[in-house]
Amino acid sequence: MSDRLGEAKARQVYLVLRDRIVSGIFARGTRLPNENELAATHDVSRVTIRRALGELERERLIERRRRTGTHVVFKHSAAPIVGDITGMLASLSDMGRRTTAKLLSFEYVPAEGPIADALGVSRPDLVQRAVRVRSVDGAPFSFLTTHVPEWLGATFTRQDMSQHPLLELIERAGVKVSRAIQRIGAGLAVPEVATALQVNVGSPLLELIRVVYDGKGRAVEHLHALYRPDRYSVAIELARSGGTKKKTWAPVVHPKSRARKSQNKSSNTSRHKGEQSHVIST
Repeated sequence: MSDRLGEAKARQVYLVLRDRIVSGIFARGTRLPNENELAATHDVSRVTIRRALGELERERLIERRRRTGTHVVFKHSAAPIVGDITGMLASLSDMGRRTTAKLLSFEYVPAEGPIADALGVSRPDLVQRAVRVRSVDGAPFSFLTTHVPEWLGATFTRQDMSQHPLLELIERAGVKVSRAIQRIGAGLAVPEVATALQVNVGSPLLELIRVVYDGKGRAVEHLHALYRPDRYSVAIELARSGGTKKKTWAPVVHPKSRARKSQNKSSNTSRHKGEQSHVIST
């Protein structure tokens, strides 16, 4: 029991230190506090600190030397990708050009649970499922699982999927994408995802779920995406607006996307009660 507790504490210390390293708080070359200082800071034993530091060293984030101490050796292999939430679909097209994707699987599976509900597909009708890992400068940053209705998946092949962004293939099939609803939260890396993204099992990830609709209101894509937070982030520019007593923050729409947004204004007015959504124009 005590050993398990020690492992849990070491894991917590490891995650805290790792986050500070990959976020740049502890930059490359920084000398970390010694074991006694870290133990006092985190209120744990030196044994626990050694476990945490050992894991960081195995990931080649730090280097420990008897005389000079522990130094950060981690160096970002690529500039982090930043997605603009107010123009996400446009950002996706740009991301497809700037990054590369590796197709891990391409198959047809029975529609089940939330996927069937989101796509409006009857169980057990088939949906096309694909899993890809997207990288920038050779460094993986996202694990993407997509589902599309069978009729749409039949318009492209495994080879198409390995060479083109899914949004491009959907539009190539004659589908006019109109809007999307997405939710952003936090997730953990299961073994398959951890291997693909080169992180430890249980590492925290940015989780995004998006459902894309065409001009007829049909759901044409369900996306479940997991991102390495040190290589991908979501940004939104806000402006203060409203009357003197009711000031609020509203997304800033830049000139290039304002015209596109107005075209879809009538179809984007619905909202779920108690749920905050971001409308995404094409």
